[in-house]
Amino acid sequence: MMEQIFNRTKYMRLDANGPKIGDITIENPLIESYFTRLPVNDTTLKQDPDSLALANNGWVWAADVMRDNAGPKSKVYLRRELIVWGDCVKLRYGSGPGDSPFLWNYMTEYTQLMAKHFIGLRIDNCHSTPLHVAEHMLDAARRVQPNLCVAAELFSGDEKMDFLYCQRLGISFLIREAMQCWSTAEMSRLVHINAGRPIGSFEVDDISGADVKPQANGSLTNGTPQGQTIVHKIIPSKIHALLMDCTHDNETPVQRRDGRDTLPNSALVAMCASASGSVFGMDECYPQLIELVHEKRLYTSPYSNLKPGESLRIGPSEGTGGVKRLTNQLHAIMGMDGYDECFVHHDGEYITVHRMHPKSRKGYYLIAHTAFPGYGNGNAGFGTQTLSGTKAKLLGAWNLEVDQSWEAKQAAINDKVLRGVPSHTKDLKGVKCENHGNDTVITVPENFPPGSIALFETWIPDHSEGLDKFLTSGGREAFKNVTLIDLNAFLYRADAEERAASGGADGVYTIPGSGPLVYCGLQGWWSVLRDVVAHNDLGHPICQHLRDGPWAMDYIVNRLDKLAQRDIYHDLATPADWLRQRFEAIRKVPSFLLPRYFAMVVHTAYRAAFNRGIEQFGDNVQHGQHFLKKLAIVSCQMEGYMDNASLWPEKLVPSLAAGLPHFAQDWARCWGRDIMISMRGLLLCTGRYQEAKEHILCFASVVKHGMVPNLLGSGKLPRYNSRDSVWFFLQNIQDYYTLVPDGHAILQETVKRRFLPYFDDWFAWDDARAYSKTSSIEDVIQECLQRHATGMHFREYNAGPGIDSQMKDDGFNLDIEVDWKSGIIYGGNEHNCGTWMDKMGESAKAANKGEPGTSRDGAPVEITGLLYSTLKWCDTLKKAGHFKYDGVTMSDGTAITYAAWATKLKQSFEHAYYIPADPAQWGDYDVNPKIVNRKGIYKDVHRGKKEYRDYQLRPNFPIAMAVAPDLFNPDHAIAALEIADQVLLGPTGMSTLDPSDLEYHPDYINSDDSDNFATAKGRNYHQGPEWLWPRGFFLRALLKFDLIRTGSSHEGRVEAFQQVTERLNGCKAMIHDSPWAGLTELTNRNGTMCYDSCPTQAWSAGCIIDLFDDASKYSAELLSGDGSED
Repeated sequence: MMEQIFNRTKYMRLDANGPKIGDITIENPLIESYFTRLPVNDTTLKQDPDSLALANNGWVWAADVMRDNAGPKSKVYLRRELIVWGDCVKLRYGSGPGDSPFLWNYMTEYTQLMAKHFIGLRIDNCHSTPLHVAEHMLDAARRVQPNLCVAAELFSGDEKMDFLYCQRLGISFLIREAMQCWSTAEMSRLVHINAGRPIGSFEVDDISGADVKPQANGSLTNGTPQGQTIVHKIIPSKIHALLMDCTHDNETPVQRRDGRDTLPNSALVAMCASASGSVFGMDECYPQLIELVHEKRLYTSPYSNLKPGESLRIGPSEGTGGVKRLTNQLHAIMGMDGYDECFVHHDGEYITVHRMHPKSRKGYYLIAHTAFPGYGNGNAGFGTQTLSGTKAKLLGAWNLEVDQSWEAKQAAINDKVLRGVPSHTKDLKGVKCENHGNDTVITVPENFPPGSIALFETWIPDHSEGLDKFLTSGGREAFKNVTLIDLNAFLYRADAEERAASGGADGVYTIPGSGPLVYCGLQGWWSVLRDVVAHNDLGHPICQHLRDGPWAMDYIVNRLDKLAQRDIYHDLATPADWLRQRFEAIRKVPSFLLPRYFAMVVHTAYRAAFNRGIEQFGDNVQHGQHFLKKLAIVSCQMEGYMDNASLWPEKLVPSLAAGLPHFAQDWARCWGRDIMISMRGLLLCTGRYQEAKEHILCFASVVKHGMVPNLLGSGKLPRYNSRDSVWFFLQNIQDYYTLVPDGHAILQETVKRRFLPYFDDWFAWDDARAYSKTSSIEDVIQECLQRHATGMHFREYNAGPGIDSQMKDDGFNLDIEVDWKSGIIYGGNEHNCGTWMDKMGESAKAANKGEPGTSRDGAPVEITGLLYSTLKWCDTLKKAGHFKYDGVTMSDGTAITYAAWATKLKQSFEHAYYIPADPAQWGDYDVNPKIVNRKGIYKDVHRGKKEYRDYQLRPNFPIAMAVAPDLFNPDHAIAALEIADQVLLGPTGMSTLDPSDLEYHPDYINSDDSDNFATAKGRNYHQGPEWLWPRGFFLRALLKFDLIRTGSSHEGRVEAFQQVTERLNGCKAMIHDSPWAGLTELTNRNGTMCYDSCPTQAWSAGCIIDLFDDASKYSAELLSGDGSED
């Protein structure tokens, strides 16, 4: 308290900048009263005497603006922290109108009266007004004046708090003041905050799609070419300000700084991209703060003597008015015409400001030599200024001379009228503006003292507003012949793919200070630029790299030229030429503009390529959600030419990669299981029927042991170790038959066989027996089913370290049999992993080498579902006359029809796999009560060697539900799905194991070199980490059975779609945010990043597209009002 009294007394009576009120008197006591006492009269006599002392209002340095300083929890008054205003009292509003009805009603009516007569209000000392009170009053005002303009004086001391006030109150702008700055550096910061976007900023609006789209018949609409609408983006901005050079509350430079600073201070404010304002006395150099409440003298000004109709002449004048008129005119021109870009530079005593128009590139450049106390009279050693790639013309240079002597100030202060001290602006000579090529070099003379400014008009030579239009036009035409396979090379290609295709000569581009791009194609560039453009991050390393040289442009064009030389990519020559022409056009612009124009060209080409891709997909994609389009374009990431990973040993065709970048080329690219799981979504549901057919024919040609290979190896060295791949293969043939127009013809397509049908002999791909036999797809389907029906027992070809250095010897043995009592197929052993959960232990240190993380021997639930789906389909085909086989021969030599086999499965499925929620029912099912961990679910496996693993909750049963829903009791199914929804569903993927399971280890780290048996070398790959592709099957099953549950209820069916849609939000965010523009292979627990995952995986995207396909069919039923189920 003593400190507050000392500081206040010192300021009021002694400080040079204080009011110096003089002696302590009754009228001016030592300390101001914090209270106003109402006089005693007939009215006040009726009141409680304690209520007649009213607390005065005021403000507090660095106060918490959300706290009531006069409230019961504040000690501001007790500690005398309040800077008191003796002419007004603080009103007690309470927490709401109920606390003081009269006050709230009175002030509401007053506020609405003001809003009725004025279009704008200024909230004085906004930070001292309780927020809830201000909200109420302004809401009331807007009911009268909906477009009310609200200005506020707000000194919260915290930008976040300022934003909160603006957000809550709808403040149009805050009043800021240049005279609050205490140094040139602080002034520079204030100008920078209010000066607009940096010069060379990226285009605010999305004009990449403004290219003209030709009409189908080549006609025009009303004589005007019809193009796409430009997307006008709302971008984040700082809080808007009314920037005053000086306000009525503060001293002018004569009193506070150096009078000469009046000119540069006002000029700097005028160069800002905010509203600006001033106070009477600033231009006239008043030497003392005017006490507005008590001042009685009249204002005078050298500009008050103008005759009617006469305007102030621009140029030297008394005070700063003549020059300020010019700067204010330029301020208005720049504001109205959209000179939205600016560069502010602080150099010692100087601040330079360059405002520029983003289209015409015309601008104005200010050199301001500020005048703060202690500055001398020379030019302070200010060096030459170079405007790169910019021409400039001097508009004028002036300095302000001010008589700041004690005598001059006293004469003005004691005059009978209000006036300033003697001051004049004068022309300055000697400012040089020289052209050096396309650059301009500016030099100020020695006589450029504090208080001087120089103003220039600027422009960029050979720049026209048509540059933007040129850069963003012609893209659609350039890409009109580009195929989806071309787009694989143009947009994508991971480093491994590019190096494999170029013999190691080429790879992804590396940006100094940022790192390598994820793709060689334009997606790699746009993935970096997208966020740089969105946040206008001109300091990003890619921007500096573009300013430094043309290497990025050269890389893009040279790469496309090289690709276009190959016959398979000849259609890329036109896009290469389009890019070359655009890059040539922007090579001429100043380097500081290169990031902007490079991004514009890349985005235009990227968008044209993306749209060209969408045009070649089916109608469902073309007219679908943007999320579906982004999923569909993943097929272009995955499907492409790879010389060392073709589908055929002697024919180069595009192949589908499992994921990028790890599964990109050579033997690691084409995985039978991955291709068959992802192919339906990426190829069939997008309308890429020919590519889908090529993959089906390829894998049909390499069927052996009744299986398709897990690793294709172009058919040269296929490996047959996955028991589930063939069932996804057969499901794909069924889907092709169903989804493709004339899809039934696939059954009669013939393929040359890599191995002899029904024989297990191995021979090289160039052996005379290879491809010597021919089979139809119909025959291949039959062979797969027959081989399984008979049973298979074989050892992998070349078993041993040559094909798998981790597996134990027994793991190379495959045994598959049908239990004909149930019709269920069983296979595998505890030393191999024949399903997608195929991680083999690799750590000798942890003793898990050769120990599968998830063996799943027995009868995995998804294989049983896929088997049933195939059997039911074949039976349907036979009855329709489209399939010549009606069944198979069992191992005992007797025949069984497909219908009979399917019936066995259906009759046994629930008994074998379901674990009832009610233990009393366990006796009716194949349940071991001692092992059950979770009830009301479906087993993951039936009759595995490690029985406890049968009962583990994993995300595999929804696969069976999606392809064979009639195997399941609908009530059991929806309940099990609800459990999976609660237990397994993560933000983007599905946990591969129940978190309550003792084997649950959700964080996959392949480099883990610990001695932990469960996790070392990533053995827990499928023991808890959250994989994305099962989510597609889960949501397909959830939608299917939820629609069954709701029946014909329209509201229930709509809710079923909403529930599924909500569960896609994580995937939508991922594909938007990922620089790979895809969905990752897996995440660790709760959706956290897994750094060993492929960041874009074929089946992750493909299975979500499958969901969209299902949903489109169900929604058609919903719209038609048909609630029946097929």
